[in-house]
Amino acid sequence: MSQTSQLQTMDVTARRREARTVIASSYLGSTIEYYDFLLYATAAAVVFPKVFFSGLDDWVGVVAAYGTFAAGYVARPLGGIIFGHFGDRVGRKGMLIVSMAVMGVASTLIGVIPDASVAGPWGAVLLVLLRVFQGIAVGGEWGGAALMALEHSESGRRGFAASFVNAGAPSGAVLGTLIMGAFAALPNEQFLSWGWRVPFLLSFVLLIVGMFVRLKVSESPIFKAAIEQEALAKSQDSAATGTTAPRFPLVQVLRRPRTLIFTMLAGAAGFALQVVMATFSVTFAVSKGAERQGVLYAFAAASLISIAFVVLGGRLSDRLGRRPVMIGGLGLFILYLLPMFQLLSSNNIFLIFVAFTVGLMIHSTLFGPIAAFVSEQFATTSRYTGASLGYQLATLLGAGFTPGIVAQIFKDSGQNTGSVALYLAGMSVVSIVFILLTREPKNNDLESSRL
Repeated sequence: MSQTSQLQTMDVTARRREARTVIASSYLGSTIEYYDFLLYATAAAVVFPKVFFSGLDDWVGVVAAYGTFAAGYVARPLGGIIFGHFGDRVGRKGMLIVSMAVMGVASTLIGVIPDASVAGPWGAVLLVLLRVFQGIAVGGEWGGAALMALEHSESGRRGFAASFVNAGAPSGAVLGTLIMGAFAALPNEQFLSWGWRVPFLLSFVLLIVGMFVRLKVSESPIFKAAIEQEALAKSQDSAATGTTAPRFPLVQVLRRPRTLIFTMLAGAAGFALQVVMATFSVTFAVSKGAERQGVLYAFAAASLISIAFVVLGGRLSDRLGRRPVMIGGLGLFILYLLPMFQLLSSNNIFLIFVAFTVGLMIHSTLFGPIAAFVSEQFATTSRYTGASLGYQLATLLGAGFTPGIVAQIFKDSGQNTGSVALYLAGMSVVSIVFILLTREPKNNDLESSRL
């Protein structure tokens, strides 16, 4: 082998090793962020109605608690804009470090908020405020982590690489649910008094671990090349005209609103189904007589199984395309909605575990490709902003208000799950239509200045 060939082989090997490190870092960081973010979902289902809204009717308290949950989703697009702007101007890595710090501190502080008996309504106000900071943080985290994995990977493996970021969501859900479930074994009075707080306080430990890993990864090579090219073009433009116009990534994204809107609507149903599994389904199963800790552990075990299917969905999308895999997942979930609620109402932990497992397996094949599907729609110098905003608007539309809406539909329909299933099926059909209207991005050239 010639010296040139040896150097090229070493270069490829080094890039692949770095890609694996970045993917592992993105997965771990995403797991920690979603531990914090989705731990709140579990607490909103089983704790907050009794701690912060204890004077209300049971299902009214649930709806109110889900309202605070929605605040995080309202804030996520704002986080996407803020972190996306600086991520497209300064770099992906730095924004990932800041987003993790914000999330860790906000989650830790949730664990020390006084309940309604001490602070009255101010406890709920503080809860909403910290939930907003959680939303801003995760709004910036996802885009940076997805892009770092995507932009370090070879063409033909991008769906697989980016899927590890989304695999962080069920991983974080498993971790959070297991820890919350362990403290749920306490006597009810102790659990509602202090037990639920410990999982939030542990966020600070996870923050330290995440920071240690994040600081070791390198910046995206595609981003660095794009910035160098842009700097050269600016210097040439400045030499010719004497002026240099500033670049605003958000403006670049909004010049193509069709891409942003279609991406948002294509992804909305996937997030609606995800959050219904984590919130309403847990509350529903407990309301039918199932033991709270058993339901939480059933959901955690099902989430653990689903992690492999998230990665499988991303890998399948590298071969078949993002759109066919996502549409297939939505179609299967529509068919599964009514059987799922029947299993959840069985008051049998094993059948509840089956309900969660099948639902999350179907959802995961849809969830795996979506990181690449969204990110590949935008050019490099506005990709952080565009992907973050499109993804977070989809979460806001699909997940932010869905738990409250579904709980209200369930309450107003005389606790009829058929009405809930019809609502979720309608959202799924809308997303299928917009996936079909959105171009297949699997073979897009990420280094192109325009997509």
